[in-house]
Amino acid sequence: MFASKSIKSKTLFIQLIFLMLLGSQLLAQESLIHILKDELQREMSELKKQDTAPYFISIMVTNQKTYRTSASFGTLTGSSKHSATYLSISVRVGDYTLDNTHEVRGEVFNQAQFDQSILEIPSDQNETAIRSAIWREINRKYRMAVENYGKVKANVAIKIKEEDQSKDFSPLEKIESHYEPPLNFDEMLGDKTVWENKVMEYSRPFLKEKNIYVANASFNFNLVRKYFVTTEGTRVVQNIPYTQYYVNSMIKSSDGMELPLYKSYFSYEPKNMPDESIVLADVEQMITKLKELYNAAVVEPFTGPALLSGKAAGVFFHEIFGHRVEGHRMKKSDDAQTFKKKVNEKVLLDDISVIFDPRLKTYQKKDLNGYFLYDDEGVASQRVTVVESGVLKNFLMSRSPIENFSYSNGHGRSMIGMNPVSRQSNLIVESKKLLTPDEMRKKLTDECKKQGKEFGLLFDEVLGGFTMTGRFIPNSFNVTPVIVYKVFTDGRPDELVRGVDLVGTPLLMFSNITNTGDEFGIFNGFCGAESGSVPVSCVSPSLLVSQIEVQKKVKSQEKPPLLERPDFDKVQ
Repeated sequence: MFASKSIKSKTLFIQLIFLMLLGSQLLAQESLIHILKDELQREMSELKKQDTAPYFISIMVTNQKTYRTSASFGTLTGSSKHSATYLSISVRVGDYTLDNTHEVRGEVFNQAQFDQSILEIPSDQNETAIRSAIWREINRKYRMAVENYGKVKANVAIKIKEEDQSKDFSPLEKIESHYEPPLNFDEMLGDKTVWENKVMEYSRPFLKEKNIYVANASFNFNLVRKYFVTTEGTRVVQNIPYTQYYVNSMIKSSDGMELPLYKSYFSYEPKNMPDESIVLADVEQMITKLKELYNAAVVEPFTGPALLSGKAAGVFFHEIFGHRVEGHRMKKSDDAQTFKKKVNEKVLLDDISVIFDPRLKTYQKKDLNGYFLYDDEGVASQRVTVVESGVLKNFLMSRSPIENFSYSNGHGRSMIGMNPVSRQSNLIVESKKLLTPDEMRKKLTDECKKQGKEFGLLFDEVLGGFTMTGRFIPNSFNVTPVIVYKVFTDGRPDELVRGVDLVGTPLLMFSNITNTGDEFGIFNGFCGAESGSVPVSCVSPSLLVSQIEVQKKVKSQEKPPLLERPDFDKVQ
């Protein structure tokens, strides 16, 4: 009885200590927003006394906790845990109409406009250290802003009148105040050995295929907590957790071509990641497909009809359409501004609508990576219908207004330390007329016969892509497919092929979309642009395109490895 009471007392004492520690952490988290607010007010009140005073200052503090583990061919290659807190500050001088962020036309690189410094600060919420860091960084950013504001005014005076006379910064329609309590990283992660064992298990089956020379699996869990305050009164504190599996492999054909395949899985929390039986089944399919790719024929440059799976179509829309409706591009003098003059004009098939919805957390019970409640300018995210029944209606907007679009719709985004611009979120392609897979294949072969083509192409899986939106180089795109089939008009079985990139120009490609299918695909990933890498998702039906172009992909000139892997056939 005495021993039992002693154990209970110790347990109670430990729980009490834990609650006290947790309470102190929560108190520190609560106090940080007040430290930021108070120091911001102090700095602003002093800087207002200067001849060139700031009219806006914002502070973003980002705490990022990360755990990553990886394995190769069944062997653990790394396991690490990291936590850091970063400070990012924006200072604007002038006024909402013209300020230091205005484009300096003719200048190739302007340090002030592209200053994307990031300052690490103590994670223990030390008030003195945090205030000192804010003071130093605001002082530096203020001096840079004043210097660049002088360049801006001179540039405006000597250059021709700009086509877009919009303000540099849009006033807020609503001052936001939002607070989320902190999440417990370790509790969400759980036992890290579980994830180490899983990545070893997912990479081990590749051992049995001798020609596979890359076989990696990784698990990543990130918990980002953002604190954002401005001199306008915005106060936003939010959590962004995300979890990923990556399984990537590569085989090298006898002609030197490297043939990669990958599979990714996304969820907000580790506990919701797919069951291992699902991942292992996908791994076996990857191995089978890699062996088929090893012997697949190389496709020559080709133009003709093509069918894009839902997942491939999502990447297709993201690259060739999504980047061209990011609003800030419409007033950049060096951007092609593809859609600037096409508002209320038909740009896509009548059946198609395109929506960006950052408030959509799941689609068909799958988590979406482009979900967020507030953007990186403290504006509440909004569902934006960019194309309605084929007609362009809107752009994705940050607080950088453009002609006829004066306010943000909550799409000002950036990675840590970079300046927000309008970026994509969850891209959703909808269609009022969806055909079955058999109907889509019939449409494809009919179009091939109409054009006198022996076959069309089916793009089943893609790795990603890139697009060019500037004026100084061709306004084009490049999507990187990894699983492509020839679909023959005479009924022969589909033939797996390799070695092509899907290329083209946007307006021509949009005009060639003829049908949509009822097979939807979801692509969760990250998109890189001026403001860094941000999480995005694409949801799209399959597409039939009457005319596409493929070119030969870059090919390594190195021979495959001369010796077999030493671990070949050592499946444990």
